[in-house]
Amino acid sequence: MAQTSIQKQEAKLKDLNQKIKDEKNKIEQRIGKQIISQANLDYANLSNDNIKSLSKKIAEFLKKNKAPKQL
Repeated sequence: MAQTSIQKQEAKLKDLNQKIKDEKNKIEQRIGKQIISQANLDYANLSNDNIKSLSKKIAEFLKKNKAPKQL
């Protein structure tokens, strides 16, 4: 009986971890879409190197300008 309870808790934990991962991915995608939209960038012209360079510049900017405090 204890084994079944533990297995149920493990399944719930696994499900919760997946939900957290999915939500993080949604947030990352929304941030990326907003940056692309606000900067009027063309998806067709964004290579992996362009994306890495842009990400690095944004990260450096946020670090220098103290990213907004999280709520």
